[in-house]
Amino acid sequence: MEKMIFCQSCGMPMNGNENLFATNADGSKNEDYCIYCYKDGAFTADITMNEMIEFCVPHVVKNNTGMTEEEARQMMQAFFPELKRWENESNSK
Repeated sequence: MEKMIFCQSCGMPMNGNENLFATNADGSKNEDYCIYCYKDGAFTADITMNEMIEFCVPHVVKNNTGMTEEEARQMMQAFFPELKRWENESNSK
């Protein structure tokens, strides 16, 4: 079974869709981040993990029928600290 590939900033699933892969400064594809979070070798927003979670809540709820905002928030609060971008963020909860 193929391992799921998630954006290491927002957690968006990117499997099978190279169009979602970000770009490095040299224009090459970056498979760690999505096009919305990372472009031309830099993050597209200076944002904290908790701010990213709040930004993502409506998108997760929209794409997961029956999920509440609080359920989405709790899921991301558990998952995001494991993502590369946030693993060293010391002041996140």
